[in-house]
Amino acid sequence: MAVEFWFEFASTYSYPAAMRIEDAARQQGVPLVWKPFLLGPIFKAQGWNDSPFNLQPVKGRYMWRDLARICEELALPLVRPSRFPRNGLLAARVVCAFGDAPWLPEFVRAVFTANFAEDREISDPAVVASCIERAGEKPAPILEAANSAETKERLRRRSEEAERIGLFGAPSFLVGDELFWGNDRLEDALAWHVVRHGPGGT
Repeated sequence: MAVEFWFEFASTYSYPAAMRIEDAARQQGVPLVWKPFLLGPIFKAQGWNDSPFNLQPVKGRYMWRDLARICEELALPLVRPSRFPRNGLLAARVVCAFGDAPWLPEFVRAVFTANFAEDREISDPAVVASCIERAGEKPAPILEAANSAETKERLRRRSEEAERIGLFGAPSFLVGDELFWGNDRLEDALAWHVVRHGPGGT
């Protein structure tokens, strides 16, 4: 059994989680599955047409300051995006199409870096292509696969699965039926896996 890492490329707290989870899981000997999904449909089901951090300015101000503290502690660069939230649909499709590829974690980190450290428009195919290149791959065949009908359907089903299992935000970590929500619960999720399944256990 692996720890499932459910994340959204537009999600602020998914940024620090994505940047450190691979190393943290490796140190604990815990297998990891990367699961991108879309928060938009989940928010819409709650009657929200925007990020709650935009809808509730006081909460939003706190979040940006909190994220700055977290990134400072982790020595991660942070540049507040000039547009928030951004559309991470294409990048999520790339992950859905190549979920087991060895270069995938590096691509995920490149997209989060583009969004939250470089203020780049991650909905732009050229930016996504540059993130693929950062991961050491050729963009054209990967983008072609990401834009296929099969991949689009796979991401749609993934987002439906997120709703079905009760996810309400990102990042979320799933260990079997046990849900952990938030960047600050990453270590708890890994520890839960180790205690119940052992390092690398099933």
